[in-house]
Amino acid sequence: MAPEPAPPLVVIAAALRRERQRVGISLAELARRSGVAESTLTEVEAARADPSVETLWSLGRALGVPFSRLVEPPRAPVRVIRAGEGPRVRSEHADFTGTLLSAGSDQVRRDVYLIELEPGAVRTAEAHAPRSAEHVVVAAGRLRVGPESDLVELGPGDYAMFPGDAPHRYEALQPGTFAVLVMEHP
Repeated sequence: MAPEPAPPLVVIAAALRRERQRVGISLAELARRSGVAESTLTEVEAARADPSVETLWSLGRALGVPFSRLVEPPRAPVRVIRAGEGPRVRSEHADFTGTLLSAGSDQVRRDVYLIELEPGAVRTAEAHAPRSAEHVVVAAGRLRVGPESDLVELGPGDYAMFPGDAPHRYEALQPGTFAVLVMEHP
């Protein structure tokens, strides 16, 4: 029987501490580089704060690691994530939740997410690392996605690929929209 996974806050706290120590910087320096308050970082590393998607992206950029490296628990030989389970991170600005299904490694730089969205506020994303790409397959609902200059509408079964190194957005056009997102990092 597989061991019980660690709660998401514990996983995030351990990953943040591990990556910060790997880079060899203090909490104060990480706060300066990421724009996240040092008091918030202290709470996140102590597993007492639930960071938003935006906070984790800022920390990932400052540490030079993909977002996924901050939220994925240690790997087992066979990994199953049941519907409704997995490390879920919510957006501060939109009804958008991302669940990391699989993180890349140093050899394979891609992450797989299940994203859930509801109509209303739009989830805007800043540019990621140069030459990154995003692949989206809609499973249910309707989604408007892509770079601000080239948005496309997708329905169930539709696929789109677009550059992740330019500002882009995700907008649910129907309730209950969800999709699979694969992010490629150079």
